[in-house]
Amino acid sequence: MAGPGKCFLVTGPPGVGKTTLIMRVLETLKISNPNLKVQGFYTSEVREASERVGFQVVTLDGRKGPLASSSISSPESLRWPSVGKYRVDIASFEALALPELQVKEDTDLFIIDEVGKMELFSSSFFPAVLRVLESNIPVLASIPIPKFGRDIPGVARLRNHPGATIFTLNTGNRDFVKEQIYSQLRDLLQKH
Repeated sequence: MAGPGKCFLVTGPPGVGKTTLIMRVLETLKISNPNLKVQGFYTSEVREASERVGFQVVTLDGRKGPLASSSISSPESLRWPSVGKYRVDIASFEALALPELQVKEDTDLFIIDEVGKMELFSSSFFPAVLRVLESNIPVLASIPIPKFGRDIPGVARLRNHPGATIFTLNTGNRDFVKEQIYSQLRDLLQKH
């Protein structure tokens, strides 16, 4: 049975700094908990010159792999799902992200950035996220803001999860939200 407030969901418009906030919270937690065992991944933009050409998955120990690309044009990529101009490399995403979401006895915290449309093309991803939530280990995750008022089904299920607390970021409240999430997670980890 998940206790209240074990799942911290950061949302907000694209480019508001969800990943930056999550990584700053994690860095601050590691200062107060040097032996913190964290699993998970974040996504970052891939840029060429000044243009965004895709996204990559980065594990917390620094391994990287493609998530989506606008410049790839291999024969198999034509069968990949697309989001806007980006084709999503599900196999690459799953190879990096799914092992990071394996629930282990000694894990203190999961980072899942993000539970979004690209990631949810993987049929194994959302069940893995739910297993993490059911493990009662604290989770810090990001979700996209609803587009045209509609949530992606997987995102809606997370948003409505009984253990979830939602923090909506804007440029004015980032430091406040970071402090809130940090102090709540720090208290949870001390009890853990």
